[in-house]
Amino acid sequence: MRSDAEKIYKHAINASLPDSVVKEGIDRLTLPEGRLILVAIGKAAYTMAKCAKDILKDKIDSGIVITKYAHSEGVIDGVEIYEAAHPVPDEAGIRATERVLELTSDLSERDTVLFLVSGGGSALFESPLCSLSELAKLTEQLLASGADINEINAVRKHISKVKGGRFAEHVYPAKVFAIVLSDVIGNRLDTIASGPAAPDTSTVSDVNVILEKYEIELSDAERAAFCRETPKSISNAQHFIGGSVSQLCLAAKDAAEELGYKTEILTTVECGVARDVGQRLAKICCEKCDTDTSIAFIIGGETVVKLKGDGLGGRNQEIALAAAPLIAGKKNIAVFSVASDGTDGPTDAAGGFVDGNSFKEMERVGAKPLTALENNDSYRALKSIDGLIFTGPTGTNVNDVAVALIRVGSREENIKERRFANLERVLNFGISKE
Repeated sequence: MRSDAEKIYKHAINASLPDSVVKEGIDRLTLPEGRLILVAIGKAAYTMAKCAKDILKDKIDSGIVITKYAHSEGVIDGVEIYEAAHPVPDEAGIRATERVLELTSDLSERDTVLFLVSGGGSALFESPLCSLSELAKLTEQLLASGADINEINAVRKHISKVKGGRFAEHVYPAKVFAIVLSDVIGNRLDTIASGPAAPDTSTVSDVNVILEKYEIELSDAERAAFCRETPKSISNAQHFIGGSVSQLCLAAKDAAEELGYKTEILTTVECGVARDVGQRLAKICCEKCDTDTSIAFIIGGETVVKLKGDGLGGRNQEIALAAAPLIAGKKNIAVFSVASDGTDGPTDAAGGFVDGNSFKEMERVGAKPLTALENNDSYRALKSIDGLIFTGPTGTNVNDVAVALIRVGSREENIKERRFANLERVLNFGISKE
């Protein structure tokens, strides 16, 4: 089943690479009379920029990529490449964003910015209206609060010089043609990378409600910034959006069916608590485990982790760990969850895998899975049994996919398993009687 899982998530990720999105978007691009400036932000920025450069070649006058550390793969001719921190911004990201603002500061109505946007851009593309340390503290509080991505980005947009449509305002009167790889449920342009070139639907009033709801502590500079409204209309930007979690889930479905699983996509808009999602998948499988047909259940979206402890992990690893106790002892069930960008939370893992043996094995090696779950320490618990999934940077970012598998073997295999189980019961009965 681990082999099946690997085939499913690899196929899903490969089918969600941004090349086709960039090519389709560029087909819709009207080349400007003046300069064409490439700006790519996010975890898939390098891949998207490389594809655009391969297509447009010397038609691009200059360009900048801002992506996550270790997510670039070499030189792109005529394009400056910067790496920075995610999910909490750092000085490298601030400097790279200032370089973008400098490069695009003197554009005319004859010029166009080819803006390649992918998830992760909220942290990587940033010029804050407060200090970096204040922004980092604010971001950490939001990430730990259980706030969903729409709420987090609403706050981010109102404390930034480039988010919530402000980048489009900055390059005016030049045009912005944005090609967007969506990592947001519902593909909301004002939420993907916090919508640097999209009109913002959130308001200062919305932000104040969010800050109060999650009891976020603010500095005086942050309070002042949150009095400034974002643009509600943008006249110089056009967007083409492609790639999504729906595509990721459909590709996972195709791979599972190719492996012989009857497959059901439960949802592609999951945004609940990671632990609850893992337990739900496990319960569904336990209810169906007596089936005579192999089944795969698929969930797509982006869950949240409610931080209670100081452990290490991410939402996908927590989904897997939460499922482990409920499927313990079930020989034909496995649950895995993977981030399509290859990074799950603040770790080097993309996600986690568990089967019916995982819980007992974690206990055997002293990992204490229930304690680890309470301490949000899924990374160390899964690592102890080789339950982590590693992909490295994938070059795409279209949310997460979680899959529960029920595998039914051949008739001969099932007969052997039942005979072995019956023999065990007889032997155990005899031992207990003695």
